[in-house]
Amino acid sequence: MLKADKATVDWDHEKKHWRVRVEVGKEVIKRTLPEVPQNATDDVLRTSAVEDAKDEGYTLDPASVAIAH
Repeated sequence: MLKADKATVDWDHEKKHWRVRVEVGKEVIKRTLPEVPQNATDDVLRTSAVEDAKDEGYTLDPASVAIAH
């Protein structure tokens, strides 16, 4: 698996779900996290971002996941 550089998770107020942006070099992978509730803890959001990156074939260090509330 390739290593992702970082990820950002933020709440989409318009669509009412979390979204994650995984950055691998200049490539940005955008996905939604509709199964994660709005009141999810930062740990749950980090874990979800790491799992999403893994599903895309990337490893992601949870410490490199930024949460924007």
